[in-house]
Amino acid sequence: MIATSNLLEVIENSELLATYIAQSEIAINYKRTKKALNEDVDAQLLIAQFIQMKEKYEEVQRFGKYHPDFHNVSKEMRELKRKLDLHESIAQFKKAEAGLEQLLNEVSRIIADAVSPHIKVPTGNPFFDNRSCQGGCGVGGSCGCR
Repeated sequence: MIATSNLLEVIENSELLATYIAQSEIAINYKRTKKALNEDVDAQLLIAQFIQMKEKYEEVQRFGKYHPDFHNVSKEMRELKRKLDLHESIAQFKKAEAGLEQLLNEVSRIIADAVSPHIKVPTGNPFFDNRSCQGGCGVGGSCGCR
């Protein structure tokens, strides 16, 4: 590929866009909550417990309900997951992470639409996406869902 002035301008503008995103309030909040999460000893202990329980859970799931500890491990896993979800710094981090992901998805959609409305942009789980069928249907927009 030969570097043209247009290509260099696109690259420079994309780097500028990345800088703007990194300096946005959403990205700064994400970095702040990630730092707080990494410094939260209780949260780190819960995460470590969850990783250990996850390994145990995956082992039990190999055999399903026939494993002797299936019900106990499944119950412990649900309880630990609930503790994780309700822990303040973990919840704040997940919220900030979702906000940053939404921003990046919206920017991706804007860029793709500027080129063509038929470009598919992965926006995560379409069930939770608040916009209906934004190119995720896999047929290039010919379904008429837009």
